[in-house]
Amino acid sequence: MQVDVLLGMQWGDEGKGKIVDVLTPNYDIIARFQGGPNAGHTLEFDGKKFVLHTIPSGIFHEGKMNLIGNGVVIDPSIFRKEIDNLINQGVPYKERLLISRKAHLILPTHRLLDAASEAAKGKDKIGSTLKGIGPTYMDKTGRNGLRVGDLESPHFQEKYAALREKHIQMLERMDFEIEGLDEMEQAWMEAVDFMKGIPFTNSEYYINNALKAGKRILAEGAQGSLLDIEFGSYPFVTSSNTICAGACTGLGIAPNKIGDVYGIFKAYCTRVGSGPFPTELEDEVGQRLRDIGHEYGATTGRPRRCGWLDMVALNYAVMLNGVTKLIMTKADVLNEFETIEVCTTYKFKGEETSEVPFDHADDRIETVYSDIKGWESELNVNDPMPKQLEDYIAFIEKETECPISIVSMGPDRKQTLIRDTQVA
Repeated sequence: MQVDVLLGMQWGDEGKGKIVDVLTPNYDIIARFQGGPNAGHTLEFDGKKFVLHTIPSGIFHEGKMNLIGNGVVIDPSIFRKEIDNLINQGVPYKERLLISRKAHLILPTHRLLDAASEAAKGKDKIGSTLKGIGPTYMDKTGRNGLRVGDLESPHFQEKYAALREKHIQMLERMDFEIEGLDEMEQAWMEAVDFMKGIPFTNSEYYINNALKAGKRILAEGAQGSLLDIEFGSYPFVTSSNTICAGACTGLGIAPNKIGDVYGIFKAYCTRVGSGPFPTELEDEVGQRLRDIGHEYGATTGRPRRCGWLDMVALNYAVMLNGVTKLIMTKADVLNEFETIEVCTTYKFKGEETSEVPFDHADDRIETVYSDIKGWESELNVNDPMPKQLEDYIAFIEKETECPISIVSMGPDRKQTLIRDTQVA
């Protein structure tokens, strides 16, 4: 058996949570492999809406195991609130959830360091969610971090105190006023005690033993490929590897264990926070996309920047991830547009190119568009697909040389058109 991987092709918010929820019946294990509570995976079904930040999106399905992998960073306080929401819905989380001992913990002082760092950048801030993600990954690579497995150690309090003191000294050097730390720590420690009631596992063994046993596994990514620390729009990126390769390091699986790679993209583009966005529409069309698509961050609540589909960036993400099947979401948002524009190439330094330049924020990048006729009709998974939508899909498939297997026509799990029977 192999591990299938599902990840975002853009700057996040592509609809990964919904699609994982739709695909979960085909799998035995859903495993998050990177990111932290900066993710916001939204699911809608039975007239209810749920937002998950750390917990894998298969948690609502009976008989499915959900693993928080070693590549994830966990804030116990936020995690506790997520679990409380599941309890309120009657979800038996203890029998469906495992946490890797090697996953790193976000401390209250990590969040303060995140805020201090962002404040120090001034107008050059990167748009951090201020969840402490970056500082936690910095401690991880600096070999100072605390891991979930440390909660089982008799020396945990000593380790916590040492890292806390290091952070306090850093905050003092940054001249950042520390407020509310005692309250944050109290809630954090209570959440840590709660976490101990959930099974911890040596996840690399768990995943590989499950593969040997013939279990089907879906690796769930967070954020999007264009936010990858290596290949994203640096420095306006996240702190982890959001591309397919991150599933290997974030779960402890070998590259030859990767099966299908599902790449999710919106029928247009969005971005939250700062950073380059070549096809951004800062006009009434962009606002129209935002209003129709309800484009506000699931985690931050911030309005998302909106623009037309960028094929240069999409092809880049398909290449980096070895995508085998594409999934297009929010096709319904374009229902009312007479004409849809698609960026097919860039002009850079006066020359046309299909490559993403070294600096995606370079103001010398110009976008070249093709016009495609819109379908101007409501979409329903039970009705024939409008020819114009079929044409739009065919155009993207030709450009990417990759089939679009699923089309999402609304937020509910039922509003999903499966075009490839092999994925359902």
